[in-house]
Amino acid sequence: MKILHVYKNYLPETYGGLEQTIFQICQATTRLGTENSVFTLSHSINDSPVHRQEATVHLHQRTFEIASCGFSLTALAHYKQFVHWADVIHYHYPWPFADLLHCLHRVQKPSVVTYHSDIVRQKKLDAAYSPLKKKFLGSMHRIIATSENYAQSSQILNLYRSKLAIIPFGLDPATYPVPPQSRIDFWDKNLGSNFFLFVGVLRYYKGLHILLQAMRGAPYTAVIVGAGPIEKELKEEAEQLGLKNIHFLGFQSDEDKMALLSLCCGVVFPSNQRSEAFGITLLEALMAGKPMISSELGTGTSFVNADQETGFVVEPNSPTALRNAMDTLHANEDLAQKMGTNARGRFETHFTAEQMGRAYLQQYRDVLEGN
Repeated sequence: MKILHVYKNYLPETYGGLEQTIFQICQATTRLGTENSVFTLSHSINDSPVHRQEATVHLHQRTFEIASCGFSLTALAHYKQFVHWADVIHYHYPWPFADLLHCLHRVQKPSVVTYHSDIVRQKKLDAAYSPLKKKFLGSMHRIIATSENYAQSSQILNLYRSKLAIIPFGLDPATYPVPPQSRIDFWDKNLGSNFFLFVGVLRYYKGLHILLQAMRGAPYTAVIVGAGPIEKELKEEAEQLGLKNIHFLGFQSDEDKMALLSLCCGVVFPSNQRSEAFGITLLEALMAGKPMISSELGTGTSFVNADQETGFVVEPNSPTALRNAMDTLHANEDLAQKMGTNARGRFETHFTAEQMGRAYLQQYRDVLEGN
C-alpha cells in the first residue's frame, strides 16, 4: 500500500511537533508494510528525492509565502504524478496550498486528512479561504482528529462528524537516542537536576511570557529549549523582569534533549491558544516518565496530561496558577515521582507509535475498500 503524505514542512529541513508526528506515522506504518512518500516544500532547489528510512521525501522549491502558508509553482505542476503513484493520499491540515492542490487536480484517490489544528490567528484570511477549506474537507473520505477533546471543541470538525475518526499521536521510544552519560553529566554540572523544562519552537501561542512572569522570585530554575520567531522578544522580557533563574538553551540535539528530560523535575507547557492542539513535548514527557504542567485549552493537551494524575492542568494565561502548580511539584518530591510513574503508564496505554500505526493502517484499508 502506497501512502503519500502532504504537508508544507518535513525533516530534516525543519523540526517541530508536526514534522515529528508525520515521521512517527510513516515509521510505524512502514513497519506494518506500507510504502510512504512525503510531498513537501523547501527553501532550496532540490530535484532529487531524499531517501529516508521511514519515507522518500520529495522537495519542491517554495516560490512565495503568505501568512506562513508556503506556495510552490513546481509543486503545482508536478503534483498529479505523485497522486498517480499513491494508493491513499494523506493530507496534514492546515496547509491551504494542499487544499488548492487537491481541488485543482480534482483528486479522486482515497484521501484522508489529519486535522492537526483549527486556524486560529489569521481570522480575515481564514474567512476568504473558507470556501476552499469546505470543499477540501468535504471531499475527504476520512477526517482524523487527534483527540476527542479537540473534536468536541472544534466548530469545523463538528460539521464533519459522519466522516470523523479519532487517532491520538504516538511515539516509538526506539526512535529517540539514549543520551550518553557524558551529556547527562554535562547538563547536571551546568543546570543541576531540579529545574522545570520547556521544549518547543518559540512561537506566539506557546505562552512563554506567562512562564517568565511566573518565574519571578521562584526558588528554582526553568530551562527553555528551542528557537523560533519570538526568541529575541522573550530574552528581552526576561532581562526586563530581572530573571536570573531562566536559561535559554536554543535548539538542542535529540541526545541533549533526552539528557535534559532525564534530569528535570517536570515539564512545563504553558501554551495559551488552540493552535496547541496536542503537544508532542507532552508525549515525550510521558515517555520519559516526567510530571507535567499544562493549560486547559479544550484541546488534546488535556487528554495527554491527565489532571491530578500525570501532572496539573491549570487555567491558561495565569502566571499565578502556573506558579502554584510549579511550587507544588517542586516541594513534593513523592508527588512528582508518583505522577511521573503514572505518566509512563499512560504513555504505554494510549500513546505508543505501534497503536497509532495500526489505527492509521486500518483507516487506509477502510477508505480503499470504500468504507
